Amino acid sequence: MKKFNIFLSTLAIAGSLTSCDLDSVSMTEQNDSNFPLDADDAASVLAAIYQNNNKINDFPQKTFLYLSMLASDDQFGGGGNNDYDMQAFDLIGNSGSDKTRDFYSARFEGISRANSFINMVDNLTMDEDAKKQAKGEALFLRAFYYYELASMYGKIPLVTNPPEYKIPETHAELWGQILLDLYTATQIMPDVRKTDGHVDKYCAEAMLGRAWLFYTGFFCNGETIADLTSTNYNPLTSVTLADGTTLKKEQVVAAIDDCVNNSGYALEDDFRELWAYTNKYTLPDIKEGNLGITADDKKNLVWAENDNNVGKESMFAIKFNKLASWNTIIGYANGFALHFGVRDADNSNGTGFPFGQGWGAGPVATNLVEDWQKIEPKDNRFTYSVFPTAKFTKRSADFTQETDYFATKISSVIAKKEDGTYADQFEALMYGTDGYLNDNLMQTGAMHDLILIRFADVLLMQSELKEDASGINQIRKRAGLPEVAYSLEALQNERRWEFAFEGIRWNDIRRWHIAADALDKQQNVKIYVSQKERENSPQLGGYKARYNATAGFFKIPETEINLNNGALKQNEGWGSDAQYSAFN
Repeated sequence: MKKFNIFLSTLAIAGSLTSCDLDSVSMTEQNDSNFPLDADDAASVLAAIYQNNNKINDFPQKTFLYLSMLASDDQFGGGGNNDYDMQAFDLIGNSGSDKTRDFYSARFEGISRANSFINMVDNLTMDEDAKKQAKGEALFLRAFYYYELASMYGKIPLVTNPPEYKIPETHAELWGQILLDLYTATQIMPDVRKTDGHVDKYCAEAMLGRAWLFYTGFFCNGETIADLTSTNYNPLTSVTLADGTTLKKEQVVAAIDDCVNNSGYALEDDFRELWAYTNKYTLPDIKEGNLGITADDKKNLVWAENDNNVGKESMFAIKFNKLASWNTIIGYANGFALHFGVRDADNSNGTGFPFGQGWGAGPVATNLVEDWQKIEPKDNRFTYSVFPTAKFTKRSADFTQETDYFATKISSVIAKKEDGTYADQFEALMYGTDGYLNDNLMQTGAMHDLILIRFADVLLMQSELKEDASGINQIRKRAGLPEVAYSLEALQNERRWEFAFEGIRWNDIRRWHIAADALDKQQNVKIYVSQKERENSPQLGGYKARYNATAGFFKIPETEINLNNGALKQNEGWGSDAQYSAFN
């Protein structure tokens, strides 16, 4: 499963959509009547569809995942005083007319590749089960890419059979296609867990649950901004799909139950084994007490990805390799690890150990710390996920929205070498430096997985859909906590603690219709700007006002609006008053 390396140089790939000027883009650079023909060709095209996840790692700061971390109520923007992209996401503001266009275009490129494959796969000469598996993967990826675009921008172009496309009049049209793709994938893919980096039927079931919960919750009152920002929460129980059929809640529950009961995925024994800081090269040198590490932990903890191992819990993740370079594809390295690394950590003498230097995105929001310690003070996940920065770094003279807390999950991780110096990335020891295309390992050397879906999410989705505490309590048992009875509040808290800093919270608070009030709790809490203590003062009118003006949809790149000659409409709330220039 580890290091599913993707090479495009050998691919003859069907058309690539580089913008949404769909009337003028050639959709088929290859003659898709004769390519692909067989299983080997299909594998090449699928690799190109997956490669889109590495492509967007060229520019993490423009992606939906990045937005989801920083826009939530659990992290601030952070970064240097001029890192406006980070801070603008946190403040639901804009930092340029085409701020996120690279991501927008890249995701449509992935959708275009998926479309070409889906529309020809039935004619391939290959084993029928393998064909269904391949088609299901392409449907999953098209749905996943549209899930991110629709969550981020709202009503964007819908294209499944190029060159035909439409600008949906309703959100329901777009989400009807997303849910159809995912449900179809769950029905056609074989009952086989994949361990080679590909998604399987159970990943599709998990993503179906995620998309269902978001759509049926967020849009339960209607589609206007007033509907979406209403505090009424009464989820839909059925949805009309793009083919006119109806998907019911019971069908989604059945899919989630199948995933829980039959997939073979399971929770890791210790929460820390999900995260790179427990790798075998770093763990022995972590100071006892930090991250809850004990002497016994140093003997017993085993990182799920040690030596290319296949973990039990990770279901869908972005894979990386040694081929990243600033001159080729930066996204072959884990760019999120770099962005969320410690700002101004001094790795030369290990003061930042075990976390690697980076650009300081996403400082832990003070309000999360206060909520977590008040509501669940004995939760060991807090110690494993939130690290007091005072232990290892001084406040930076060039840091905005700094707090005293650092998010541990996604950061790059260093390791101690035999000579007592420190490797910029532990991967340089685990996998060796031979083959790296770039010798700046601090920036392009991180290769640990970026996990997008894990089994814990499936358990909590099952609890939420069935209003049953079984999944919640399995998660709580691992966290060293007593069982609880089911309630929506208990479910909401459990998801917040379990998935802190993983990009899930943003769409959760939107679909539960609690976003405006949750975000408002970030207002006026203590932060540091250029080493000076101050309050997180209102920017652009404040978090609550910005959310209520936009419902969390971000600005569509202006170039895309212009290319579509008025057919594509800009989202509400993105006038000149949304422009962020500096933290005031």
